[in-house]
Amino acid sequence: MNMSLSLARAVADAVLYEGYLLYPYRASSQKNQARWQFGILGPPGAADAGTGEEPAMFADCLLSPGPASELEVHLRFLQLQTRTAEKADDAGRFAPVGELTAGASRWLSWDEAVEHEITLGPFPLARLTGAEETLPVEIPAGTDFEDLTDAGGRTAGRLVRRRHALSAEVRLEAAVVTGRLLRLRVTVANTAPPPPDSLAPHAWSKEEAIARSFIGSHLLLSVQDGDFLSLLEPPGWAADAARHCSQHRCWPVLAGPEGQTDVLLVSPIILYDHPAVAPESSVALYDSTEIDEILTLRVLTLTDEEKAEARATDPRAAAVIDRCEAMTAEELQQLHGVLRNPHALADPTLPAGPTLPAGSASPDGGDGDLSWWQPEAEASVRPELDAVLIDGIPVARGSRVRVHPRRRADAQDLFFAGQTGRVTSVHFDVDGSTHVGLVLEQDPAADLHEGYGRSFYYAPDELEPLEPSPPAAGPGMTGPGAAGPGMTAPRIQDGKEDAQ
Repeated sequence: MNMSLSLARAVADAVLYEGYLLYPYRASSQKNQARWQFGILGPPGAADAGTGEEPAMFADCLLSPGPASELEVHLRFLQLQTRTAEKADDAGRFAPVGELTAGASRWLSWDEAVEHEITLGPFPLARLTGAEETLPVEIPAGTDFEDLTDAGGRTAGRLVRRRHALSAEVRLEAAVVTGRLLRLRVTVANTAPPPPDSLAPHAWSKEEAIARSFIGSHLLLSVQDGDFLSLLEPPGWAADAARHCSQHRCWPVLAGPEGQTDVLLVSPIILYDHPAVAPESSVALYDSTEIDEILTLRVLTLTDEEKAEARATDPRAAAVIDRCEAMTAEELQQLHGVLRNPHALADPTLPAGPTLPAGSASPDGGDGDLSWWQPEAEASVRPELDAVLIDGIPVARGSRVRVHPRRRADAQDLFFAGQTGRVTSVHFDVDGSTHVGLVLEQDPAADLHEGYGRSFYYAPDELEPLEPSPPAAGPGMTGPGAAGPGMTAPRIQDGKEDAQ
């Protein structure tokens, strides 16, 4: 058993179902009217007609083969399955309905998906070198019936699940770059025939196109007696070859545990090498670019009626609702994040030092050196009391200013141009920059935003003080620009604040 492949499947499963179902997980939600966001290989002609996605994806990858190298290909995807609820009448006939209740169960008509993994190979790499191997993939159509009974055991209706046949081909071709390096191209293409009842070739409707699409398509490649090379951080001797690799609608990354190079994930989502599902993430939430804590809390705020509809929409939605409701306080706290020692992997003999949130980049540029961090300096920073000089006037919490956006201003900033605001805080970065937080006086919810700690942030040179004279420094006022013994005012150059 390939342990690297088993671990890579956990990430591949997250890729497979990314975007499958979006919060609030209800069929009536506008967000769930257009699903299947990633890895869609539509039938030929659908993209040109504007009714579907392109039919193919491909990726180049680099391998360092051994004398007995073999490649195994795992094509993974979802097949759309239309679930129709049908109600039974007294004569035993069935009629489609949008919603069906049978006993304690409630069902909606909805599009589900069936998971597939097609294993191809193993293929000797020597056989693929200089030649193209074309491998057909055929997924049959199908119809399943599930009878539903009421509390008395009588037939209340049924669920009918229908799947259209899918056709594709996987193409493999390897070329020698150097004596110790191969470039492998893997292509997956939907080869569905045109609609049989269409007068115009490839005249797919949107419903027909998605029903004959490969959804969430991605590949796991496994090599024996060989090593895949990273395209993100290739060794120096392979850097030029990596630059000449091409990808279309997918991206190859090393998968499995750190240090292993025998499995590659070809993903429709751009990932780093050796991606992993965070151990703090205990629930598959499916919603694209999910933030577990926020979505879990939002699920818990759904009304009982909304939760009931979500459960009736899809079994996976029901599992999300049930799992979120069953979470303990400790499990919810775990979703809030974790601090890890960035030095631990580099040198386990180093003493524990300051840590960064999981997944965050080191402020020093990446090597994990936190020598710039001084706890005693951080303790003296108090944004609610600190002040900054703007045009010779100390500006602190409570000061009134006028907004003149000019630094990387976006459309929202421009809407606020000329408005007045009330300063809520002054923040000093470790790199010497300053940010002034404020709420807009014209905003009727300003007090509410301030109470929640929500502010707009501007650089000092984007603000015009409206105070007729510098406000007196209050007790305990600290930081650049504050008056009082031992306080250092910032230098003013060309009307701009320059931290000292």
